[in-house]
Amino acid sequence: MDKKKIPYKIYLEENEMPAKWYNVRADMKNKPAPLLNPATLKPMTFDELRQVFCDELVQQELDDTTPYFDIPQEIQDFYKMYRPSPLVRAYCLEKELDTPAKIYYKFEGNNTSGSHKLNSAIAQAYYAKKQGLKGVTTETGAGQWGTALSMACSYFKLDCKVFMVKVSYEQKPFRREVMRTYGASVTPSPSETTEVGRRILAAHPGTSGSLGCAISEAVETAMSMDGYRYVLGSVLTQVLLHQSIIGLETKAALDKYDIHPDIIIGCAGGGSNLGGLISPFMGEKLRGEADYRIIAVEPASCPSLTRGRYAYDFCDTGMVCPLAKMYTLGSNFIPSANHAGGLRYHGMSSVVSQLYDDKLLEAISVEQTSVFAAAEQFARVEGILPAPESSHAIRAAIDEALKCKETGEEKTIVFGLTGTGYFDMTAYEKYNNGEMSDYIPTDEELAKEFAKLPKVEA
Repeated sequence: MDKKKIPYKIYLEENEMPAKWYNVRADMKNKPAPLLNPATLKPMTFDELRQVFCDELVQQELDDTTPYFDIPQEIQDFYKMYRPSPLVRAYCLEKELDTPAKIYYKFEGNNTSGSHKLNSAIAQAYYAKKQGLKGVTTETGAGQWGTALSMACSYFKLDCKVFMVKVSYEQKPFRREVMRTYGASVTPSPSETTEVGRRILAAHPGTSGSLGCAISEAVETAMSMDGYRYVLGSVLTQVLLHQSIIGLETKAALDKYDIHPDIIIGCAGGGSNLGGLISPFMGEKLRGEADYRIIAVEPASCPSLTRGRYAYDFCDTGMVCPLAKMYTLGSNFIPSANHAGGLRYHGMSSVVSQLYDDKLLEAISVEQTSVFAAAEQFARVEGILPAPESSHAIRAAIDEALKCKETGEEKTIVFGLTGTGYFDMTAYEKYNNGEMSDYIPTDEELAKEFAKLPKVEA
């Protein structure tokens, strides 16, 4: 394909937007292991899960055979405010790197929430409203999910209570204020407002918090209030289902120009962006229709895939949630206060974990100073200030493109640019001032947490 024929940005028309979400589990030979009730160690039932989650979301969570789910018209209409999102040919980055590789990125930051999180937030708020609920509770790490959910709840006139990881709450006061502008209440976690928060603070005085802590507080709050349910921005299979809109649009845009990617790269925290981006490509791979090299990129400070154990573990630090079989660092693992708040979760989506265990994707971990070097290089030539989370994928994409420069291969690389970094300037300031450091947990620290994993028979 002649370079001139591929535009800098490939946009789909509104009528080309996907009308269904794709459920990659339907094509998985080895299905993700079920969520377990921690009291009985038996698979969670619909009736048990509906105490915490909306009914229709529970049905999506438990369904691993239906390949496609219709996107309700109200959600499709909302999507049109910011979707389809562009697939961008990174011509300027290619020139900067002097690489024969062709680089594309799917940009999910073109909405007020600043990230891909709105794709699932609006779906979960829709189902909560449809069920007649008063409101929802949630956790947020970097703040993108909390921002997205506050926007979605405002649209459907639902109350929204957000527990924000304390380190991000302090680093990103303006992200917090966006949530409040959309009507959400925001509490730094762990807090004194819940029993589990008080327990965590007693065990870890002065802790910077973690997503696992914030999840525990949000679940406790939802279960103690009539007409409320808990919603989650990543990890769960229902979230990966909603996020498949990213991959479906990406594939449709590539198909328009007969482009076949060789390498697909996504940052990995809980797995929502990665799972959403790769889902239709992984489906082709599972069905034997095509092959791709798929890379998950995680922070070296929170390396669940590359150094975690594949085992049943609690989804939260307070141990009030179901057990999930996933690559985990242990539910008590609290990572260093790094600047990629959205990637500080101790475990990985059961879907992504199973695919990784089946060797259908690979994983690497990168240090944050290297990530910010890539972020600044990208920002200076592509004109977008990327979120620290997204910059993990940028780092890997640049490294793969430089390998192509050495070998002369013209590989096509696609990565997910999950959002913008305009609320992450404290992190950029630390990097620019030379004050940023890299922290990597020791084997001894991880072994200590692995010893605490719940004992569940295979």
